Order: sequence, then C-alpha cells, then structure tokens
Amino acid sequence: MRTNLADWLWRRTRRALRVLLLLAFALMPMRAATGAAAPAVVIPLKGAIGPASADFVVRSLARAADDHAQLAILELDTPGGLDLSMRSIIQAILASPVPVAVFIAPAGARAASAGTYITYASHIAAMAPGTNLGAASPVQLGMGGTEREPGAGKAASGTDTQSTETRKQMQDAAAYIRGLAQLRGRNVQWGERAVREAVALSATEALEQKVIDLTANDVPDLLAKLDGRHVTTASGAHVLATKNAPVVVLQPDWRSRFLATITDPSVALILMMIGMYGLFFEFANPGMVLPGVAGAICLLVGLFALQLLPINFVGLGLIVLGLGFLVAEMFLPTFGSLGIGGVIAFAIGALMLIDTDVPGFGIPVGLVIGLALFTALFVFTVSGVALKARRRPVVSGGEAMLGSIGVMLTHEPGSGWARVQGERWRVQAAAPRALPPEGARVRVISRHGLTLTVEPIEDARETPEHIHDEA
Repeated sequence: MRTNLADWLWRRTRRALRVLLLLAFALMPMRAATGAAAPAVVIPLKGAIGPASADFVVRSLARAADDHAQLAILELDTPGGLDLSMRSIIQAILASPVPVAVFIAPAGARAASAGTYITYASHIAAMAPGTNLGAASPVQLGMGGTEREPGAGKAASGTDTQSTETRKQMQDAAAYIRGLAQLRGRNVQWGERAVREAVALSATEALEQKVIDLTANDVPDLLAKLDGRHVTTASGAHVLATKNAPVVVLQPDWRSRFLATITDPSVALILMMIGMYGLFFEFANPGMVLPGVAGAICLLVGLFALQLLPINFVGLGLIVLGLGFLVAEMFLPTFGSLGIGGVIAFAIGALMLIDTDVPGFGIPVGLVIGLALFTALFVFTVSGVALKARRRPVVSGGEAMLGSIGVMLTHEPGSGWARVQGERWRVQAAAPRALPPEGARVRVISRHGLTLTVEPIEDARETPEHIHDEA
C-alpha cells in the first residue's frame, strides 16, 4: 500500500516538474524580448553650441548610460559654435558606452561648422531630407587681422600672406576632422575640403559621398532603419533592436536653461554692470545692504559667465576703466571730460569683449549704444545734482553762522553777548571797531570756537528779510 502511494506521488511530481519546465521555456523568449526593448534617448541640440549646450549634451549622454539606453539620438540643428564646447561634446561621444546617432533634422535644419565635426564623430550619422551639412572652416578669433580664404593669397614674391595663426588653426581643424573620419570610416577627402574650402552638401549628396550612413524622415523612421545594425562603442560591440523601442526625449533642465541665459554675452555684460553699480552705491552709502548684496551676486554671476566665454581681456579692461571714469565724474565734476572718456572706453570695450565671430555669441551694437547712453545719462544727471548741491548756501554747522544777524544783549569792554539764531553767543568787535550798544543789530563775520566776531549794521537797508533772532 505504501509502495503504491509513493509511486503515485512520484508520478504527480514528475508531471508538475514537466509543466514548470515547459512554462519556463515558453517565457524565456518573452523575457528576452522585454530585455531587448531598451529605450532610445533623443537629445535635441538646437542653436549655437556653447557652454550650456555642451553641458546639457554631456550630462544627457551620462544619463543615457545610467538608464541602460540602447541608443542616444542627438537631434542636431546648429549654425556652429565655440571650439571648446564642440570638443567637449565630441569627447563625450567618443567615450560613450551607448551608441550615439547624430540626426540632422527636421527638414530645413543644418549642421554647419562645429555641427560637421560632431556628425563625423558620431557612431551613426543620419540626415533628414531638406537638410545640409558642411562649411566647417574655423572662424578667425580675436582682433588680429582679417581671415583669408583657405589656400588663397600668394603674393607676387611667392610668400604666403596668410597669418601664422590662421594657418595653425586651419591645419589643426583639418587634422581633427581627418582623424574623426578615419575613426568612423567616413569620407576623409570631403571632410578636409569642408574645413579648407568651406564646402557643404545636401542630405542626398552626403549619402552618395559616404559622409553619412543613411537618411530618414523622422525619429521613428530612423529607429526602424537602424534595427539590427551592428555598432562598436567604447564598451564593445552592440546590436541595435530599435524597431519597437520606446523613445524618451530629454529636455534641458533648470541648470541648462540657467547656463544658457547667463552665458549669453549680452546678459553677462548687463550682470557685470549691475554688479559694479550695486557695489558703488553700497560703498557710497554704507548700510544700505541691498545694493551691496545684489551687486555682489550679479558681479560674481557675470564673471562666472564670462570665464566660460572666449573674452578679450583688453575689452574687459576698457569696460572697467570706462565705468571707473564715469564713477569718478560723480565725485570730481570735470565738465564732462571724465564722463565722455568713460562712455567711449565702455563702448569700445563692450564691442571688443567677446573674442570670436561665431554666430550667436556677439554683443549687438544697439545694446552697446543703449547701455552707453543710459550710463552716461545716469552719471551726468547724478553729477549735475551733486554740483547744484555744492553751490547751495550752507544751512547748518559752523559755516551757517557767517552772515547771520544778531542783537546785542550786553556791552562790556572788549567783548559782550549777543543773541544770534535764537542762542546767546559771546561776541567781539572786528578791529578797530568797538562793539555797538545794547539793542543794536550786528552781523557775524567770523567764528573762533565759541566766540563770534561781529560788526555793527549801520544801514537798515542791509538787514535781510528774515532775521534769525528772537523777539
């Protein structure tokens, strides 16, 4: 009986194990499919590339790696940007364990200048119809002369008229894009032409010349075309399964928006001016607190923004010098000499402040003129009020006694007492005159400590309308 029960239990157990194994094998493909559906992260990058956009892209790629995304799509539309910011983005792409696809979109977008280098550095390069790529010549920095066309400008003597600095920038940029092209297997010759000759291509031409890998209408179309593609990153080989992958769009957070605001050259200049004037008001009127606190914050934020930008220190020095002249005009009225010099120095410094011709990083001439005129108007108004205040008669203190009218109270040999401005004062006569009798009116001509020197008023017509004595 016991043997039959044991056999029955054993048969039941074997059936249950078989059912569990069948269920496990049936669920394995579902688990594999679920694990393969890692998200694709879209990082929009529009406008000029600067410190704020570089920080956003670098942090977004790090987040994509932390979230185990299978693909990061950098949706690009840019006229170019700063060299340091571009190189930060490229370094992040090269070091990314997640495959990065640069997608120049939507229709009408472009990837000029710095955008071309970023496209060449990506693991996958794609363009939407109606977009263009190229014109990657380095922009001449600084004030050192004009930029010439690459390869042009042989003088009659056969010497190259290009500046040494221009040639160095051109050679460095050409070598940089050549190295990226060789790394990704893209058209090396055209990349170098884009740098040296500033050529550009449409989406169809770029695909024909193997500058990009494919074209797509939008992000879903791109994901469908990338499904099954093999990509090698810093972490190894990857096989993309993007056909049904969920899409996550990353938007700039408050930090990126704050950096984008303060690194605008116009905003940085205004912040620096507010900071300087706030500190000036605090030093001129100690104890006001608010101008000092606001000025210090604005000045530090403005200086932080400027250190992220390519600035010309001569221009910054002229701005500080101009503001110093304008402040000095308030305390030392020079009939406009310091003020006019300060306005001129400020305007020239503001125009020279940003040391690059990259689109999106210049200070508008209208803003410079407006700030200069506003500052000049403010300074001349304040200095004019101060000058009028200096010309007013003194109404308090020891100097206010001079010219006051009093009445003699007592008369003693050599001195006496008089009531002046409602107070009793010891008075003495101005030599060689003698003190007038009691009740006579006198005028104060000088003061020595607590003793006034007076003279008698002989003509009643000299008496002012308002006499500061008591009845």
